[in-house]
Amino acid sequence: MKSLKLVIGCCGVIFLLGACSGSDGKVKVVEVEKEVVVVQQIKQVEKVEVPVIFPVTAGSVNHSQVTTRPYFLVEGLDDGELKKRLQACSEGPFYKTDFSIAHRGAPLQYPEHTKESYEAAVRMGAGIVECDVTFTQDKELVCRHSQCDLHTTTNILATDLAAKCTTPFVPANIESQTPAQAKCCTSDITLAEFKSLKGKMDASDPMATSVAQYLKGTPSWRTDLYASQGTLLTHAQSIQLFQSLGVKMTPELKSPNVDMPFDGFTQADYAQKMIDEYKAANVPPSHVWPQSFNLKDVTYWLESEPEFAKQAVYLDGRYDDPTFDIANEKTWQPSMQALLDAGVKIIAPPLWMLVTEGADEQIVPSKYALAAKEAGLDMIAWTLERSGPLAGGGDWYYQSIADITDKDSDQLKLLHVLAEDVGVIGVFSDWPGTTTYYASCMGFAASI
Repeated sequence: MKSLKLVIGCCGVIFLLGACSGSDGKVKVVEVEKEVVVVQQIKQVEKVEVPVIFPVTAGSVNHSQVTTRPYFLVEGLDDGELKKRLQACSEGPFYKTDFSIAHRGAPLQYPEHTKESYEAAVRMGAGIVECDVTFTQDKELVCRHSQCDLHTTTNILATDLAAKCTTPFVPANIESQTPAQAKCCTSDITLAEFKSLKGKMDASDPMATSVAQYLKGTPSWRTDLYASQGTLLTHAQSIQLFQSLGVKMTPELKSPNVDMPFDGFTQADYAQKMIDEYKAANVPPSHVWPQSFNLKDVTYWLESEPEFAKQAVYLDGRYDDPTFDIANEKTWQPSMQALLDAGVKIIAPPLWMLVTEGADEQIVPSKYALAAKEAGLDMIAWTLERSGPLAGGGDWYYQSIADITDKDSDQLKLLHVLAEDVGVIGVFSDWPGTTTYYASCMGFAASI
């Protein structure tokens, strides 16, 4: 009996091992060497990296919940091309866009500058969210519209911290019709004390005779339904929240209500500290639009933080200057060209400064808007959805078009002119769902 076994050796040599039985009955192994040519196909797979661009449809970036309000406004428009266009995309998709800028969150219904307000704004598709920045007694940065608004935007008067207010609560005198008084500032309290407060809708009853009555006063067109859990945030916490929500940021350095330097804290220290908190959180400068009404803050950033200053926004508050005339370019000091020469690239005036009434009762760009565009300045407008019902001409924000404003839906007409004719790059809103609906419908770029 004999059997053979193939054994593959190295270098392509195959050994034949023969096993046979000897005369003693023991098995002997006989090794027979034989060279055999082996042909073997080897399949080699190489990984080649090829850049591929995937087209992103508008709605696939983020599905935003614009709420029912935009639908109400669209239905109220006069019949015409704009109404048809906005109705045609009623089923979306609606997506996050940098054109939609959340003004203090979503304060039409949520307490401003609170976690809840910010989260609501992001759900509505705001691509950029605002934290107004001020500081506490221990010089820590927090989100508040004004350094001294705690008496109307928080519950401080109902806490033991009321005793620390610049002006503790003084009841109204009904007989003399003297309004109630109170003034509570972030600079009155420490950061730890600030964190203990709760946010509320910004309102008060000026003729209140008690703290409980004073803390009320929310306008009928706003609501207190979501004011029970207003979580206040530091500036650093707002950055962390915005990062987690995947949105960009526009901090406004608020004018201090205290003399500067404050306990050695200079205006430059203040402006620098705000930027430093973005750097500490590794936020790309391209995701930040620092803003201020103080042109010196903007020029400080241009000199000291040029990367973050590329998108610095000069908030134009010159309307408060008695010499300023919106119709007279000579009164705009500095001029549009001077602002550009100083390094300013973005200017942000209120809604009314960018439009005026044209022929046939149409909204058209103002002389101011045309001059800014001609100079090469980008523009951001503020603030849509901040007003109450617009019947009868609207309020301060609509003063240049009051004669042709008579219903809430007119703000969509205004928004369309700002986007198409003025060419603004973004609009602040107290209810970002409206600007998101419009921008998504018009095919504006998604925020990525």
